[in-house]
Amino acid sequence: MNQTKNILLQKFTTPFETVPFDQIKPQDFLPAIKEAIILAKKNIEDIKKNKEPESFANVVEALEFAGPEVDLISGIFFNLHSAETNDEIQAIAKDISPILTEYGNDISLDQELFLKIKKVWDSKEKFQLNAEQLMLLEKSYKSFVRNGALLNDQEKEVMRDISKQLSTLGLQFGDHILKETNDYLLLIENKSDLAGLPDDVIEAAAQTAKEKGHDGLWGFTLAYPSVIPFLTHASNRELRKKMYMANSTKGFKGDSLDNSEIVKSIAKLRFQKAKLLGYESHAHFVLEERMASNPKTVMSFIDNIVNHATAAAIVETDELKAYALKIDGIKDYQKWDNMYYAEKLKNEKFQVNDELLRPYFKLENVIDGVFQVAKKLYGLSFKQRNDIPVYHSDVKTYEVLDEKNNHVAVFYADFHPRAGKRNGAWMTSFRGQKIVNNVNYRPHIAIVCNFTKPTPTKPSLLGFEEVTTLFHEFGHALHGMLANTQYETLSGTNVYWDFVELPSQILENWAYEKECLDLFAEHYVTGEKIPADLIKKIKDSSSFLEGRATLRQLSFASVDMAWHAANPDKIQDIESFENSIMKHMDFLPTVAGTSISTAFSHIFAGGYSAGYYSYKWAEVLDADAFEFFKEEGIFNREVADKFREFVLSQGGSQHPMNLYVSFRGKEPNPEALLRRAGLVK
Repeated sequence: MNQTKNILLQKFTTPFETVPFDQIKPQDFLPAIKEAIILAKKNIEDIKKNKEPESFANVVEALEFAGPEVDLISGIFFNLHSAETNDEIQAIAKDISPILTEYGNDISLDQELFLKIKKVWDSKEKFQLNAEQLMLLEKSYKSFVRNGALLNDQEKEVMRDISKQLSTLGLQFGDHILKETNDYLLLIENKSDLAGLPDDVIEAAAQTAKEKGHDGLWGFTLAYPSVIPFLTHASNRELRKKMYMANSTKGFKGDSLDNSEIVKSIAKLRFQKAKLLGYESHAHFVLEERMASNPKTVMSFIDNIVNHATAAAIVETDELKAYALKIDGIKDYQKWDNMYYAEKLKNEKFQVNDELLRPYFKLENVIDGVFQVAKKLYGLSFKQRNDIPVYHSDVKTYEVLDEKNNHVAVFYADFHPRAGKRNGAWMTSFRGQKIVNNVNYRPHIAIVCNFTKPTPTKPSLLGFEEVTTLFHEFGHALHGMLANTQYETLSGTNVYWDFVELPSQILENWAYEKECLDLFAEHYVTGEKIPADLIKKIKDSSSFLEGRATLRQLSFASVDMAWHAANPDKIQDIESFENSIMKHMDFLPTVAGTSISTAFSHIFAGGYSAGYYSYKWAEVLDADAFEFFKEEGIFNREVADKFREFVLSQGGSQHPMNLYVSFRGKEPNPEALLRRAGLVK
C-alpha cells in the first residue's frame, strides 16, 4: 500500500477537520499507526540530538507535540473499537495494541530522553515557568519515573513484557463481555410471560425478536434498555431469575468467554509492575496521582460513608422483604426480586415510576434540555450539522458556538444500543483541545449511550435514570468542550481520576430541579408540561433506598481496592473472595455462580483500577458545589462563570483541590453529600 495515500495520514479536509469516517477503511489503521510512530520517533530523535542546552521548550514542550498523528489515529481507532466494532476491527486491535504499547515503552524507557527531561526538572527554577508549564514538566518527569525510567536494563525488559501482556488481556476481557452480551437472547413465546411489562417495553422486545429472526416472539437482551426494564417490571419471577443469572454470570461460565483467569492475570501483572517500580501495590502506585493519595485514605473514606449508610440500608432491606411477603407471599427474597419490588414500593410510596415519567422525556426533548442548560449556564448554542461525517447513521453532529457566534467545539451524540457497541455510557474525544503557535485547536467531543430505542409506534422515551445519565455524560462533554489550556495532555478531562466525575455528577442535579425540567419536560403526545406535583415526587423519591444504593456502589469500590491494594496471588476462588468483601454491605443471600469482577469493565478494561471509589468521592464534591449553585440560583451566571473558569476550562493544569477552592472559596464539606442522600439530618 502507498502510505502517502492513506486517508488517516492526510490533513482532513472535512468541516472543522473532523474525522472523515466515510472515507476510512479498517485496513487503513494498522499501516497508518506504523507510519505515525515512525514520524513521532523521528521527532523524538531530533529532541535527543539537539545540542542546545536543555530547556522547557526544546525538551518538554517538544515532546508534548512529538506524536500528534499517533494520538489522533489511535484515538479514532479505539473509539470505534468501543462504539462501532466488528470482527475485523477486533482482530486489528490485537495487532495495534501491542504496537502502541511498545511505542509507549520505547519513549518512557528511553534513558537518553529521560536524562534530558531530568535536567529540565532539576533546574526548573531558572526557566520562570507558569503554573501550567510547571504541571506539564512535573507530569512528564513523573510519567517517565512511573513507567520505569529509573530501572536497570533487565528490569526495563520485564516492564515491557508486563505492559504488552496487560494491553492484550484488557482487549480480551472487553471482547468477551461484548460477545456474551450480543449472543444472549431470552425469547418469550407466551404472551402471559410478559405480565407486568409496560407496553413500550413489550413493543421493543417484539422489534428485537424480529431483528434477530424470530418474528412473532419477544426477545430480551443484556443491553441496558432491555435487561433493566425486564428486571424492574416482569411479574414472572422465574424469568426474572433467568435474566438476572444471565446478566450476573457474564465472563463467569467456565466457557471460552470466561474472564476468571484473565482478571487474576491482570491483577497479578499490575501488582508485579507496581513492585518493580518500588510501590507496595498497584493501588499505591495509582493513588499517588489522585486527590486521595493512598489506599488508607480511600478505605477510610469508604468506611466513613458505609458507617453512615448501613443502618438505613438494613431498614430498607427489611422493608423490601416485608413488602414482598405482604403482596406476593415471598418468603425467600432474592436479588432478582430487588428491582421489581423496589419499583412497586416506590410507586406505592410516591406514586411515581418510569412508565409515568417516560412520556415527558422524549429523547429529542431531553437533548434540547441539556442544550438549554448549557446556554443558560455558559452561553453555548448547538447547531446541528449534516455535513460532518459519522461512523454510524445513528450519530448526530453539532457545531458548538458561544454567545458571539465563535466556534467552540464539535459535538457527536450516539444514543442507542447496537451489536457493535459496548454496554454503558461514556464521553470521549476524537480531537483534544490545545494551543499551538497561537492557534487554539478546538475539541471534537462525543458522548456514547445505550438508551431506549424508538419503536414503530413511539419515539425514544427515556426512563428517569436515562435522563440523569444523559445529563451526566453531557457534564463530561462540557468539561471537554470548554477546555482552554495550552497542552492537550492537561486539557479537558485529563485531570486526576477522582476529580474527573465532578463536572458530570454536578450536572445530574439540574435534572431534579423544577426550574430546569420546565424547560423541556413535556408530554410527547399532548405537549403538556410535566406537572409540578410529579416533579416534587421525583425529588421526594430521589433518596429512596439511598442506603442500599450507597452500599452497593461502595461494595464495588471495595472489590476494586481488594484486587489492587495488596498482593492478589492469594485470590484463587473469585466468588468467595467477593463474598468476603461484600458480606457486611449486602443483606441478601449470595447467589452461587455469579461474579462482579469478571464483567467489571471499569477496572479491568477501562481506566478505573483502584479508582472506582472516585464516583462517590466526586459526589462529595458535586453535592458541596451544587449547594453553592442552590444558594445563588441554579442558573446564576456568576457562579457558572466561576465553575467554567476554575473547573471546566482549566483541565489538569493545576492541582484539583486548588481549582475547587478557587471556585468554591473553601474545601468541600462531606456533610453536603450525606444531607442530600438523607443519611444525616
